[in-house]
Amino acid sequence: MSTSHLRPAGLVALALLLASLPATAQYAPGRDWEIRTPEQVGMDGGAIAAAIELALDSETSVDRDQEFSQSTSFGREPMGFGIGPFRVRGGPTGVIVKDGYIVAEWGDTRRVDMTHSVTKTFLSTAVGLAWADGLIPDLNAPAAELVAPMDLPEGDGERGLDRKNFGESDMVTLFESDHNSQITWDHLLRQSSAWEGTLWGKPDWADRPSRNPRPWDEERATPGTVYEYNDTRVNLLALATLSVVREPLPAFVRERVMDPIGASPTWRWQGYDNSWLPLDGRMVQSVSGGGHWGGGMFISARDQARLGLFTLYRGNWGGEQLLPEAWFDMATTPGTAQGASTYGFMNYFLNLPNSNGRKRHPTGSDRAFVHVGNGPNLVYVDPEYDLVVVSRWIPNGAFNDVLALVIGAIRER
Repeated sequence: MSTSHLRPAGLVALALLLASLPATAQYAPGRDWEIRTPEQVGMDGGAIAAAIELALDSETSVDRDQEFSQSTSFGREPMGFGIGPFRVRGGPTGVIVKDGYIVAEWGDTRRVDMTHSVTKTFLSTAVGLAWADGLIPDLNAPAAELVAPMDLPEGDGERGLDRKNFGESDMVTLFESDHNSQITWDHLLRQSSAWEGTLWGKPDWADRPSRNPRPWDEERATPGTVYEYNDTRVNLLALATLSVVREPLPAFVRERVMDPIGASPTWRWQGYDNSWLPLDGRMVQSVSGGGHWGGGMFISARDQARLGLFTLYRGNWGGEQLLPEAWFDMATTPGTAQGASTYGFMNYFLNLPNSNGRKRHPTGSDRAFVHVGNGPNLVYVDPEYDLVVVSRWIPNGAFNDVLALVIGAIRER
């Protein structure tokens, strides 16, 4: 490009523009996603073929009927019955994305299935957007400062509060107790909130209880001190974020992320039959963070791969920063709570060595992270190799064998 016609001020402006551009252009697919052969992106086609064959031969033994599967697993918990929609799943499915291009697929990658806890990554993305907009200016501030009183179903809210007034339910404040008022947005994002209460008819203690279910009066951990995977508290974050954003989270995320990254129109983010509340003069459904009791994100493998590419690119899509890079710095930093050494924000499982020196995915780099859901549903993201691998409905051990073949297929590492 000739610059002889530019004045000094123009040269300075051009230099600033060039400095702001990424060092290497990243391919950001539109609705039509370019497919390349493994050889075109420096991979061994034979190893990729072997990985696909292994994936197709390794279907999980979990029943394809997701409602039946829930009833025979989580359904055994106290109050573990489903309250949201389910769907019969498809067979083993996956996508391999290298340098932004699809290099391999197996199964029906356009089929919409439940993605279970991968939904949590969409939820943390919604929180990130609210943070970027200044609606949640400080993640370390108590959530109580921003979450308004709500008209929730009878029985929901904090334990031990008298919400009865002349036979009618009072407005519920979710962070009013001395314990819950300590909870910050960061605690909620890192699953260390220890919130105590009931939401959508599911008490916090009833999710993954010990063999002797904890009673209401057992003392909870101090917020921020202990990591505990708990879907009632995840759903609390969804409701708190809805209260701040003041619009349905699926519409919020669709406009700001899913449409810009070229996702199909087939995904749906579901809540529960009883998770409706009045907001600004209309009834709005608060969505769930997974499929534990039904609901959550119903999505195709290809759209899961777009999520993986979005997090791999740290929110930048075709030069547009949809979510600040600083968000991904925080999301991929392990928490300080007990048991959180390999967990960032929900749902970023970090591929760092644990206390025993083992990694979740032994052949993956330490920079890798994975969005994990029951099924299993896995969206593996590895910045070291510019790699995204989506795997659905094959066991974790088999996936590690598949991943070893995929990473081994990269000729220059």
